[in-house]
Amino acid sequence: MNMPRPEHPMPQWERANWQNLNGTWEFEFDFGVSAIERELWKKEKFDKEIIVPFCPESRLSGIGYTDFIDGVAYRKNFTLTEKEMAGRTILHIGAADYLTTVYVNGKKVGTHQGGYTSFAFDITAYVALGENSLFVAVSDDVRGRKQAKGKQAHKFASSGCDYTRTTGIWQTVWLEFVPFTYVKSAKYYPDIDNGCLTVTGITEGAATLTLTAKWDGEVAATKSIISKGGFFSTQLELPEVHLWEVGKGGLYDLEITYGEDTVKSYFGMRSTAFEGRKWLLNGKSVFQRTVLDQGFYPDGIYTAPTEEALLHDIELSLAAGFNGARLHQKIFEPRFLYHADRLGYLVWDEYPNWGLDYANPQATEIYLSEWQEAMERDFNSPAVIGWCPFNETWDYYEEKAGNKLISSIYYLTKNLDPTRPCVDTSGSFHEVMEVYDIHDYDQKVERFKHRWDTLTGMMKANGTIDAKDPIYKELVDENGWPPYLNQTYEGQPIYISEYGGIQWIKNAGEGWGYGETPKTEEEFFARYKGLTEAMLNNEEIFGFCYTQLYDIEQEINGLYTYEREEKFDVSVIKAINIQKAAIED
Repeated sequence: MNMPRPEHPMPQWERANWQNLNGTWEFEFDFGVSAIERELWKKEKFDKEIIVPFCPESRLSGIGYTDFIDGVAYRKNFTLTEKEMAGRTILHIGAADYLTTVYVNGKKVGTHQGGYTSFAFDITAYVALGENSLFVAVSDDVRGRKQAKGKQAHKFASSGCDYTRTTGIWQTVWLEFVPFTYVKSAKYYPDIDNGCLTVTGITEGAATLTLTAKWDGEVAATKSIISKGGFFSTQLELPEVHLWEVGKGGLYDLEITYGEDTVKSYFGMRSTAFEGRKWLLNGKSVFQRTVLDQGFYPDGIYTAPTEEALLHDIELSLAAGFNGARLHQKIFEPRFLYHADRLGYLVWDEYPNWGLDYANPQATEIYLSEWQEAMERDFNSPAVIGWCPFNETWDYYEEKAGNKLISSIYYLTKNLDPTRPCVDTSGSFHEVMEVYDIHDYDQKVERFKHRWDTLTGMMKANGTIDAKDPIYKELVDENGWPPYLNQTYEGQPIYISEYGGIQWIKNAGEGWGYGETPKTEEEFFARYKGLTEAMLNNEEIFGFCYTQLYDIEQEINGLYTYEREEKFDVSVIKAINIQKAAIED
């Protein structure tokens, strides 16, 4: 096949000199996780081939093995020219699940722990002119509770909310060639009130740093400073501010030069804040009409088959009247965020915490490393309007005793990024409630509406509600849903971050969703309309997230099928979603 996923994987940090290593690699299963002990990189010929960046569980990999895989090993040769070796050679891996060890020409380069974040190694000291050998070994254990697995199945077969597993490399692998003096990283802090962009970062070597911002192809501002290497900070004054807006986008191109190094980037000028229970974008109250997007694909599992498939999911969401998504239990690849940035599509970044034993001291190590990597990588995306390090922590250790990991990660998140809100745990149980975030899958429209009309009425009148107030118990359904009874309300903004999940099978087959299956399309639309309008018409609620955008395997509560086909006329859904919300300006 032609090279899969040929586009540059980091559109917000793009250099012209790079080499895509996707395509055919040598491959072997490593069920005994002994590849390194056996020095497998010395083997004359591997047993199989695989198409990178697709995981071996996927059809697109050419393998399609879906049983548990404890380890995998890859090998690929690449060639370097004198021009490419004139500076530093950086090896990038978009993501590999879970513990990755890299060898170049038989020498160990480094290891990375975590299945969802991008990482890189400077391999300048390990490469040679001409042909080189790259060996990658990855171990994975979704059942051991010592790593985060997200929605990957911990049983042999997919079931409930868990789906086909992903092992090993699942995002683009590439080489980047940079001068010895170069820009290592940069962070952007837009200030729309004062018309400037603060840029901080790290440089290697001494040179002049020049920032050039363009709007619609024309130079909008430029700034040069001298850096002797290490940390830098400067401001780019913008005589005219063009705002990044929901549903419209609005991106400035940014060129960063440092000596002979040039980086192509972009930024958006926007602000986010809470005012009472309103969420403000650029000072205006905007209702978040979000949808749950889990980033699964029938043929690629975690990996979109093409860049067009990434864009298509956003287009499907917009066609149904949503203005954003919770990127659920998975850290999405940067090119998805690029299209969200470009289209003005709001997203919440979320860590795939399921499967990890939070009471294990090692959990702190895992979170501190990978969550910081996720925030560092996605910090500059204007589409990312909030962070969510945990999802649904009920039935775990912290239900019985306060788990300081959750509160510690919340405070770490706020220290790393004071510009965005953070939901400590989507659903429950909360440790630090900046947002009153609730999951409510009640399918009875009248009861759902009564619950939130009653609660928000009390909240507005009293400003707080004690979790022990008997009114809570009177408002839950016969199954005790939603399980938020330990959460005292203290005036926070209110986000119903999961609701609906109405099951609907387009074709013959079996599956599950929430509640009874509607008997007709009209009944489906009536339930969707009633639940959604209960929030749109409530002046105390700033947003909702519908479960979900598309079906995934046995879970059939999507508005589209797993193959991204319409189940019914989504223009009806759009007409409901785009109604003006009571809390909006």
